[in-house]
Amino acid sequence: MSDTACILIADDDRELCELLSEYFQSEGFTVLLAHDGEAALQRARNEPCDLMVLDIMMPKLNGMEVLKALRSTSSLPVIMLTARGEPVDRIVGLEIGADDYLAKPCNPRELVARIRAILRRATATAQSGGGSITLDDIELVPQSRSVLQNGTPVELTSTEFELLAILLANAGQVVGKALISEQVLGRRLAMYDRSIDMHVSKLRKKLGLLRDGSERIKTVRGNGYLYVRQPHA
Repeated sequence: MSDTACILIADDDRELCELLSEYFQSEGFTVLLAHDGEAALQRARNEPCDLMVLDIMMPKLNGMEVLKALRSTSSLPVIMLTARGEPVDRIVGLEIGADDYLAKPCNPRELVARIRAILRRATATAQSGGGSITLDDIELVPQSRSVLQNGTPVELTSTEFELLAILLANAGQVVGKALISEQVLGRRLAMYDRSIDMHVSKLRKKLGLLRDGSERIKTVRGNGYLYVRQPHA
């Protein structure tokens, strides 16, 4: 992961944008700014950037509307900024397709750490040199960060891709939530953090059931998740 990555900051708080912009630039990033939802969506779609930091409360289009529209055409990594004490916003953001979230007011250092974790995972996967993983109807290709189901592309966020990769690599075995949090989200598992659960839920919806109608990703209560290795007929 290169520190020359470009970060789009979408927030109508101009003072906060300037503060974050200065901090990000001091950390080696290039920065784009947008102060309303329409501008954020336009810049995300039309200008090359590697990740967007997206506030929920913005004029013209709110952050949820921006993310929903963006996800119809793009898997650009998105970290949402949510109001402290508003867990519903975080859950809905993850359901729509956010890769991670951070409550405002946020510590710029922690935000940069979250950004680097997401970008580092994407780079590491693409450069791993590992071969594709094929299981039943799913093929995951690390180099192109693509997933095919019965030959048809499946649009996944960066976090969903990493989650599927670790589950497929350990198919038939339980993968603990603590390990998923560290390897997929880039941080230690925190009490009451539902991020992993929401990403798994989204992945289940996108991939559907196995050919026999059973669940392909099982929850092992108190432990983690298991991707089912289905016996061949």
